Amino acid sequence: MRIVLHEKIPEDRCLLQRWNDLVQQMERPEVFYTCEWALAVQSAYQASLKPLLFLGYDGDDLVGVACLATDPSETMSFLTANTADYCEFLSPPQRRAEFVDGVLAELAKMQTGKLALANLPADSGTPQALEDAGKKHGFHVFLRPAYACAQVELGAGEQREKLKAAVMGKKMLHRKLRALERAGTVTYAHLRSWDRIQPALQDFADAHVARFLATHRVSSLATTQRRHFLEDLARRFSDSGVVTLSRLMVDDRPVAWNFGFQFCGSWFWYQPTFDSRWEEYSPGYCLLARIVIEACDVSTIKLVDLGLGAEGYKERFANGTRQTLHGTLTKSSLHHLREIARYRLASAVKRSARLEAAIRGALARLGF
Repeated sequence: MRIVLHEKIPEDRCLLQRWNDLVQQMERPEVFYTCEWALAVQSAYQASLKPLLFLGYDGDDLVGVACLATDPSETMSFLTANTADYCEFLSPPQRRAEFVDGVLAELAKMQTGKLALANLPADSGTPQALEDAGKKHGFHVFLRPAYACAQVELGAGEQREKLKAAVMGKKMLHRKLRALERAGTVTYAHLRSWDRIQPALQDFADAHVARFLATHRVSSLATTQRRHFLEDLARRFSDSGVVTLSRLMVDDRPVAWNFGFQFCGSWFWYQPTFDSRWEEYSPGYCLLARIVIEACDVSTIKLVDLGLGAEGYKERFANGTRQTLHGTLTKSSLHHLREIARYRLASAVKRSARLEAAIRGALARLGF
């Protein structure tokens, strides 16, 4: 396999098509793996991320894509790590080991000291390929559990009908919807074209920022880069139906949103928010319930993926999970051991409330 390195992702229709053909050959294709996603990240975060695109060729055939990047600290990671719930080395499964080996061989030649690879799906062939190729090329590899992404697996036939009936029969949903209906007419809409999404983005972003401020946090949409990214993504997928901005309305007022995706059998709950003034009505919960109900009626949708984050409301819907891993590859034995020790200490702290309290107290006394 021949590896070709680019320091910028070309805006090339032919490459886009061949890249996305590889996405369809993955164990589980995801919108996060597409060329459009990588191009949108490159455009929005060009001031802080320097792309390194590794393309694997067998003759003239594209058989591998790895989109990495370096940040200001010179740590190498997936270009999409801060925006994508799943990140991957793209190739047909039977060529994954060969492609990962080729990329790590190139990184070793470049004297890369450290890679931090977030959000690797545990159910793909990539983690094992990294273990094998890492040892071969002098990297110490440490893979640890990261997130368990909640999912609603829809099943087929009677199972779908039972799931739909269970969601529709939730007492909390009926209670919240009745309260909303007393305030006005409740409707739902799924915006899928740029012409419809663009006018709705400002209200969505403002609500997200305001909701975070109300809890003394900073929203990702407070940054121009994140807004640029979502806008560019919606434009690139315009009219394809992939980007789906869902809204719950009371009369003509939007009160809950989800900037999500419908892609290869998944409806993704990606960036939801709601108007904080309507919090007592749980409009986000109502919108998610509606998405699950509608997904049950679409035969091409196999699951509703609730993505990263362990918010409690997701547990009310989820009937499955998908595990992700965080991988660290380093040339330094010291850094490798430090990563392992840090992870084991953090795991021990989480298991013991008393130990966590003692460590927090010690840090407070030291002024940390």
